[in-house]
Amino acid sequence: MKLNSLVSRTLALTLFAALLAQAIATTIWYSESKQRKIAGVTSTSESMANMFASTITFFQSLPLSYRHIVLNQIRNMGGTRFFVSFNKQKLTVEPIAENKLKHASVNAIQQVLNAELPRVRSISVDFSHRQNLRLLKNDLYLSDLPKSWAHHTLTLLPIDPPVLVVQIELSPDEWIYIAALLPAPYMMLDDTVLGQEQWWFLLLSTSLLLGLTFLLMRRQVKPLKRLAKAANEMSMDINQAPLREEGASELVTATRAFNRMQQRIRRYISDRERLFSSISHDLKTPITRLRLRTELLTEPSKRDKFNRDLDELEMMVKGALQCVHDTDLHENNAEINLSALLNSLTETMNQEVHQVEVISDAIEPIVAKPLAIKRVMSNLIDNAVKYGGYTTVVVNSVPNGVTITISDTGKGIPEAKLEAVFEPYFRLSFDKDGHGLGLGICRNIVRGHGGDLILSNRREGGLQAQVFLPSGVDE
Repeated sequence: MKLNSLVSRTLALTLFAALLAQAIATTIWYSESKQRKIAGVTSTSESMANMFASTITFFQSLPLSYRHIVLNQIRNMGGTRFFVSFNKQKLTVEPIAENKLKHASVNAIQQVLNAELPRVRSISVDFSHRQNLRLLKNDLYLSDLPKSWAHHTLTLLPIDPPVLVVQIELSPDEWIYIAALLPAPYMMLDDTVLGQEQWWFLLLSTSLLLGLTFLLMRRQVKPLKRLAKAANEMSMDINQAPLREEGASELVTATRAFNRMQQRIRRYISDRERLFSSISHDLKTPITRLRLRTELLTEPSKRDKFNRDLDELEMMVKGALQCVHDTDLHENNAEINLSALLNSLTETMNQEVHQVEVISDAIEPIVAKPLAIKRVMSNLIDNAVKYGGYTTVVVNSVPNGVTITISDTGKGIPEAKLEAVFEPYFRLSFDKDGHGLGLGICRNIVRGHGGDLILSNRREGGLQAQVFLPSGVDE
């Protein structure tokens, strides 16, 4: 599948549209979901902060000697919804990465605690990972404590939510430490835009959309590809079978118009050939009669003038017939090995004197009309040898085809007449070996194959004829 084909462009546009739609929908969904999450986290954090404030108020109301007794009883009974301890110093907290949900939770808790506990010295709120959580002392971690004290309160395997840590300074060297987990569904403080499940869903839905679009477009493009192929081949073979009218209504209309156009062109060419043939054939009889009557003339000078005029007229008739015949490309396409063809043509020329050298790389065969291409190569090489002497033929592969460069060592052609030599009956030499139709016929044949024939003068002297022929294979 070509990158610039209609199917590729449609798939690229569909992919872009799908990604753009998913991005817009995800942005809207994420914005609304984030607002709901922030509002939920804020409300939940405020509720927990009120419980923390009640807990702190309760412990503050107890005598100092009873506080540790009550904490030990709570731990022996299996703990509470959060872990509480009294420490002599503020413990180090290794915070988790910042995100909007964490920021909203910390701000909400601090605002409530500042309002409910105006007499405390300082308040510190943060979140820590479970494996980095310090309790009671800076060198004591959660894994070092008895499981009944805090493990059941602060762990929730197999998930590993961050732990909320609140430290409040009640007096010098007296800190109340509270560790807890946020309730579901906010305990993870997950700020991810798209999770793994969402990515898989997007990938699956986009792949399904592209697959269905590809199948649909390939089915719709088939008639269009056949139409393009038929239009390309019509230049080489006008007698093609009509295309089947199928596909979308626009394609059916275009195919129907193409079939009508091909039929009209075929009728026109057929009428033209019949007209040329009939005119040329009908002219032979009066020319013959005029030659007989010319022989009855008594004056030699008049007889010679009449004969010269009749010779020119006969040459024009023969040239017209030759032009119609040589540009007729009704033969079927076939694979042509250009190297073998050129070597075969030049083999006879080199029997007596080495006049032509063929230089060819290993190239793939092209698909064209063998007799027509042979006629072109033979005409160009004959002209090069006849008017230019020693000739070099170089064959090179190029993208989508081949180039055949025929160079001679003659005098070349005046720059002003490089295009004029393709006109019918235009000749630079004065010999009687041709009619001035060969180059025009060669160019018509080459262009009929979708290629081109260009003449140019070489800097070192001589003429160069460069022929480009397409490979003739649809990729």
